[in-house]
Amino acid sequence: MSELYVNGLDNPWDADLDDPYLGLRLASERLSIVRYVFLVQIEDGIATAGQRASLEYADAVLIGWPEADADDVSQPDAEQLETIDTQMRDMEQYIAKFSAMERDRDIDGMTDTLIRVTERVAEVRRIYQPGFPLPTFAEIRRVVQDEWDEDMDKIDPDNTSPTADSIEKETADADREQKNEEAA
Repeated sequence: MSELYVNGLDNPWDADLDDPYLGLRLASERLSIVRYVFLVQIEDGIATAGQRASLEYADAVLIGWPEADADDVSQPDAEQLETIDTQMRDMEQYIAKFSAMERDRDIDGMTDTLIRVTERVAEVRRIYQPGFPLPTFAEIRRVVQDEWDEDMDKIDPDNTSPTADSIEKETADADREQKNEEAA
């Protein structure tokens, strides 16, 4: 990690670049920030199954994040440090894309990019904590999709499309209800 650059600045955090555990700390911090930004972007609507799954994946990778001095944390060797450096650089490139998508309000792109950022962080964690079982996105996606389908069935148990008449009736009922509330 001796060549850490962010936005053209050499080591803007004044971090100890020779610390073999620096990647462990930075990976979790960066994913936590991206995860939070994503959460804020989707909180106003009903999250899709893909959005929920990407958020759950980030949560699963971050849960129980270890401290550098934890018993189950390994000090990486030189080859592993190179892999960590590569994963961190890839992660930062995805974060830059994520930021651009946020500016463009591209939620679908942000969803996919959060998955890519999380995959890089998971690889870093696997090096530092090789015995910790991390799920894959595919595993998370299957569970979330099942939950999503179940939730959608509760909303529309017959799973039928509404007719024009039923939509018109619901609209009229809602209008009447609103007028009654305003009159009260």
